[in-house]
Formats: sequence, structure tokens, C-alpha cells
Amino acid sequence: MKILFLTQWFQPEPFIKGLPFAKALRDRGHKVEVITGFPNYPGGKIYPGYRVRPWQIEMMEGIRVHRVPLYPSHDKSAFRRIINYLSFALSSATIGPFLVRKPDVVYVYNLPTLGIAAYLLQFAYGCPVVYDIQDLWPDSVGVSGMLDRSLCLRILNYWCRTVYRAASHLVVLSPGMKAELLLRLGLSEDRVSVIYNWCDEKQVHSLQRDEELAAKLNLNGDIVVMFAGTMGIVQGLESVLKAAELVSMQQPTIKFVFIGGGVERDRLRYLASARGLSNVKFLEQQPPEAIGAILALADVLLVHLKDTPLFRMTLPSKIQAYMAAGKPILLGLRGDAAEIIQSSGAGEVVEPENPSAIAEAVLKFARVSPAERELMGMKGWRYYQDHMSMHSGIGAFEEIFGWLVCSENHRKSCLNR
Repeated sequence: MKILFLTQWFQPEPFIKGLPFAKALRDRGHKVEVITGFPNYPGGKIYPGYRVRPWQIEMMEGIRVHRVPLYPSHDKSAFRRIINYLSFALSSATIGPFLVRKPDVVYVYNLPTLGIAAYLLQFAYGCPVVYDIQDLWPDSVGVSGMLDRSLCLRILNYWCRTVYRAASHLVVLSPGMKAELLLRLGLSEDRVSVIYNWCDEKQVHSLQRDEELAAKLNLNGDIVVMFAGTMGIVQGLESVLKAAELVSMQQPTIKFVFIGGGVERDRLRYLASARGLSNVKFLEQQPPEAIGAILALADVLLVHLKDTPLFRMTLPSKIQAYMAAGKPILLGLRGDAAEIIQSSGAGEVVEPENPSAIAEAVLKFARVSPAERELMGMKGWRYYQDHMSMHSGIGAFEEIFGWLVCSENHRKSCLNR
């Protein structure tokens, strides 16, 4: 098949369903092209070696990548974030279709703002469109605080419903999200599939602890609770800082380590410093090739989101990475994610945004033996291999693409009789 990726993010940005996904499909015999923007995520600044142009074509490990202009931004400004999304939506719709060869199927990653571009491609080439929905818009936009005017949210809701209903097929990341979309859109069950996200398995896997690295980062002799990823508004990490303060009163040798960037990072660092939390440490965002060794230093890996109905039907990508790393997980989240952690035995689940509950769970992890923590991590690793691995996920996408292309070709042959 000839598969076209339409996505605002792609390598060298940290994007799991980008170049690795495209290469895996190519290795299975398919031809893959990409329409994307100029790399600027997560910092909102164009990466070195790139500059915004009307278009740019590059070959990335045998994959043809077409870049179209956008306004780079990823900060707290709702206006700049909207312009960021809309600028790529406009350029991908007006320039993108003229750059690519005729595809058999279009794979669209997440953003409903790409609806116009997707359906121009569908109209021009008569190919099915698969939408991979990672965030339930407009709910996620409202929760993030990026857009809080009810009229704007109603307009966005109407647009999302229109885009999703027009798609040939929808892929979602959790059973709860599928149930919600079926209810909202009135679609038949065979129009929506659940495919769990996978992680970068080359970079994130079970590694032996590097004592030299631990000494360098001053993490020797301590129990380490680690959060790795974006520190944004929706992560609700101030609750974790309060939990760290409670833990420090009982067991000050337990350290909380935060790794990564995000719009809340500087504020959290300031709060930790202002409260004199010597058991809290912040590390800069790590390159992908280093993250596996960093995660290996953790005794417990933390996932936390604000307590909203929306997040009860989501599955943060950190869960897959943490499971693949073979480490026990402390989850501050309800819903589908909590069910996975509990059913797999991969860790502990606590009430989100509850510092006392988070602190008590951390102390519980500290009380059990290293062997018991290792067993939790191994259970998570097994669950990942069986249900969330890249191999199983790509096989599921390939099956959907093939079914749609065969159905479309059959329909066209019937019309031509």
C-alpha cells in the first residue's frame, strides 16, 4: 500500500508514531510519505538546521518527508497555540496535496484541525482516511485551559464531530475513549478500533542500574520516585510536590526526581525551592538515547494527571514507557489506566490530586523489598509485551489500512461496472 502520514509533529521532534512507525510499515513492504511541519516541539522554537520555508522535502532514512510552514509556538498563550495549529492546518491543506504522490490511504495523527487537509486528499485521490485520536477534543482543550469560552468550545465541538464522522475509520487509545466516541457520534462499533500506543522500544527497555551515572546525578543510596515527561498544567504536579513534602517528614532519604520540560517546569522548581524541599530534584530534558539509563535509576516511576472525567478515558504514553522499562508504577489516575495497572499487578493506584494518598503510596513502596518492586516491574513488562508492543500495534494498523483499501477498491470496481 501507499500510505500517507499527515501529522503536525515528526522527527527530529520526539514523536513515537513518526519515523519509527513509518519505517516499520516500509519494512513490511509499504510505501510511506509524510506531510508535516518544521520541527519546533516541545520548546516552540525551530530546531537548529531548519528554518520555516514555503516547503521543504527531505529523505529521512528512506522516508520522503514534506515539510510545510507553520507558526512555531508551544507556550501558555492560547492565541499563539491556536495560530500554531491553524497555520499548519492551512499550509497542509493548500500546499500538501500538491507535494505528494497518490496514496492508497491517509493516516492522520490526532488533530481535528487537519480535517480540511485530510478530506482534500480524500477528495483528490479517492482514498480512505484513518484518524488516530489521542486527545478527545474539545474536552482536552477545555481542561488544558487553552480555550475556555463556551461559544468557542461549542464551535470546536461541532467541528470535531463533523471531522470524526467523515473519517473512514477512527483509532483510539483506550476502551473508555471508544465508548465515549460511539455514544457521541452514533457510529457503528466497527468504525472505531482500540490500538494501545507503544513506546520507543529501542531507547526505553529494561536496563541494569548504572552506579556511575547514579553517583553523577547524586542518586546513590536513596529510593527514587521519578517523573519523566512534559510538566504541563494537566499533569497537576503541584500535588506531587506537596506529597514530597509529607514524605520528607517521615523518610527524607526518598527522593522525587522530575525530568523534562514543559510550561509548568519553572514554576514547580520555584515552589520546591521556596518550600525548601531538599528531597526534590529537577533534571533537564534528556535525549532519547539517554532516557533508558535514567529510568533504570528509579525505584518507582510516577504517572499523574488532574482528576477530570476526560482523563479517566485516556492512557498516558508514559505508562507504556514505564512498563517497557520494567519498573513499578505509581499511578495517580482513575479509569482505563488504573484498570491496566491493577489488572497487570504493575504497581499502585492512588486518588489523583491527593497529596496524602500519593505520600502514603510512596512510603508503601519504600517498605516493600527490592525483590517485590522488581516483581511488579516484571509484571508490567510482560503486560506491555503482550498487549502494547510496537509489533502488535503496527500489525493492527496494517490490518485496518488493508481492510479499508480493499473495501475502497471493491467499491470503485462496482461503480465502474
